[in-house]
Amino acid sequence: MEAGEGGSATTPSEEINGASTLMDFLDEPFPDVSTYEDFHTIDWLREKSRDTDRHRKITSKSKESIWELIKSLLDAWSGWVVMLLIGLLSGTLAGVIDLAVDWMTDLKEGVCLSAFWYSHEQCCWTSNETTFDDRDKCPQWQKWAELMTGHSEGAGAYLLNYFLYILWALLFSFLAVSLVRVFAPYACGSGIPEIKTILSGFIIRGYLGKWTLLIKTVTLVLAVSSGLSLGKEGPLVHVACCCGNLFCSLFSKYSKNEGKRREVLSAAAAAGVSVAFGAPIGGVLFSLEEVSYYFPLKTLWRSFFAALVAAFTLRSINPFGNSRLVLFYVEYHTPWYMAELVPFILLGVFGGLWGTLFIRANIAWCRRRKTTQLGKYPVLEVIAVTGITAVLAYPNPYTRRSTSELISELFNDCGALESSQLCDYVNNPNMSRPVDDIPDRPAGPGVYNALWQLALALIFKIVITIFTFGMKIPSGLFIPSMAVGAIAGRIVGIAVEQMAYHHHDWIIFKNWCRPGADCVTPGLYAMVGAAACLGGVTRMTVSLVVIMFELTGGLEYIVPLMAAAVTSKWVADAFGKEGIYESHIQLNGYPYLDVRDEFTHRTLATDVMRPRRNDPPLAVLTQDSTTVEDVETLIKDTDYNGFPVVVSRESERLIGFVQRRDLILAIKNARQKQDGVVSSSVVYFTEDAPQLPASNPQPLKLRRILNLSPFTVTDHTPMETVVDIFRKLGLRQCLVTRSGRLLGIITKKDVLRHMAQMMNQDPESIMFN
Repeated sequence: MEAGEGGSATTPSEEINGASTLMDFLDEPFPDVSTYEDFHTIDWLREKSRDTDRHRKITSKSKESIWELIKSLLDAWSGWVVMLLIGLLSGTLAGVIDLAVDWMTDLKEGVCLSAFWYSHEQCCWTSNETTFDDRDKCPQWQKWAELMTGHSEGAGAYLLNYFLYILWALLFSFLAVSLVRVFAPYACGSGIPEIKTILSGFIIRGYLGKWTLLIKTVTLVLAVSSGLSLGKEGPLVHVACCCGNLFCSLFSKYSKNEGKRREVLSAAAAAGVSVAFGAPIGGVLFSLEEVSYYFPLKTLWRSFFAALVAAFTLRSINPFGNSRLVLFYVEYHTPWYMAELVPFILLGVFGGLWGTLFIRANIAWCRRRKTTQLGKYPVLEVIAVTGITAVLAYPNPYTRRSTSELISELFNDCGALESSQLCDYVNNPNMSRPVDDIPDRPAGPGVYNALWQLALALIFKIVITIFTFGMKIPSGLFIPSMAVGAIAGRIVGIAVEQMAYHHHDWIIFKNWCRPGADCVTPGLYAMVGAAACLGGVTRMTVSLVVIMFELTGGLEYIVPLMAAAVTSKWVADAFGKEGIYESHIQLNGYPYLDVRDEFTHRTLATDVMRPRRNDPPLAVLTQDSTTVEDVETLIKDTDYNGFPVVVSRESERLIGFVQRRDLILAIKNARQKQDGVVSSSVVYFTEDAPQLPASNPQPLKLRRILNLSPFTVTDHTPMETVVDIFRKLGLRQCLVTRSGRLLGIITKKDVLRHMAQMMNQDPESIMFN
């Protein structure tokens, strides 16, 4: 919030100084004023007021001529144009990533002879010799052993395929980690903790840059294809935000205002989830519930539009070839019954417990990585984890395939035409029924075989995901969490189904499960389990349920999904309030004030403000008696972001606040452009120049960069209120006064340190490390 200045009238003091043309050179705004340093927090109030000023100026100019009117209309439409561009680019990138991941995942097992760029599925689509029962087998698709030795069966062929599977996995992950390390260190991880921090007003330069976008897109494909236990959903949010940042730089309205830029990034996050899950509405709710800090109504509409365009673009590319936006589309034919809420809620409890276990174990491992030698060898760590994953995953058909395909199979209902092991039930020979409504049947040997393979897969996924998330490659958490839940859910579903079949005279089954009826859908349990585990890890509720039903098309199963999501959140919250993203924000020491944290301690502003009792006095500037040399010395000797301006050192009455960066730029600019400004020139922040002897050099007027309405509280304001003010107004600092006299200053970092101290944590862990 800068105070506007008119032209400077000549005053007696200027006559004395013999400089009748003293200019307030800051009337012409110069570049870089009001921009921020890396790893600093933005001032939301100031950004908002600058945008209001800009808007006012455009509106008043638009009445002057047709050209200005057209410019004002273009300015008004620029927001929608940015959303359109974000939607188009993120949708296209997501489609390309999906297609590339499909092809490269299959490349680990074999190759298509008719066209090597086809994945296994596409290869067999184009084949004329494929039968329905053996739809995965066609002469055009050959496994590596068959291609090299001519034998497709036998121990030798199995071992060769095994070896090549591990080799491809290691190659992909090595390429991914090397590219990240050399070209874009910020492209690692899921990106959501950092995006939450950036949206709360923190600046991490380069985190959303062009290089990060390019490398993240390429390495995401490599990381997912390597078969590691990670997903592409979180990183797609990062990719979409990079697209948003890229298009912001085309419009000065967004590139010059960090507050406005964050509105665009909120909408871009929605577009990212929209293409990750094919869930446009879920994306908007995810951005609102999980990622955004400041989410005005205007951003809601724009997020909706960006998510719509992104989903439409992805649908046009049709990466899954099923004319659907989603991989896991399912159609169940039976309703659910009230008694089934019990297993659904139990799955919710499991999800909450798994979420807690995962967060604690993963944070402990990441902390170990940060504080020991382990962190110095990121490439070696990725190679080791990939090697272990590939060696253990290949023998089990459920872990060998990509996690998305595994979830898709677990969600599926067993139709009459399913060839999966999970659908190997004993059929009644004299059954004559419509195809889609198959009664519950006893499980065959295939189902029991599948069950213990799934149990092994569950243990494997639970353990390996803890070590995978947080490595120096792009890694999302949504898909592995959903896989853990889907496996557990499917196992529970089959157990309930078999109980209902063998004990249909029990009181719980009697009312709704007649013999020969199709009562229990195991796929539905997998879906509920997936929602529960994802909720336990991320603590999402509303957006999670919406994403799940958009993802699967299971609209009538909202109540089971809601029951599981709420239970998992309650159970997980009982062990600790932070989800995985908040925990990683804390671990990395980002200055993030969570809106959901409650501050209940009875401390006052005077307990937190600086200077403390034994500290040196507060560094301040006076309104008309400081010289340029004094200012430069102060800047050199301190590293504060800004300085309060007072009437005089005796009275300490507060006038305003001036940013360090603005001071540096203003003095540098004045020395270049304004004659007569030397080290002994007086700097003044008042409207009129001070009365100075004629022999003095020309003074320098810096009123334009002075914030005349800094936020102040009294020394007896409860910290509860101060924390609330910092959260809701997004302040960088606030000044503490008593009867107009300046006592001290509280910065956002002081607030975070104090909150950490009150929770018996190390206050120094808050700083960005």
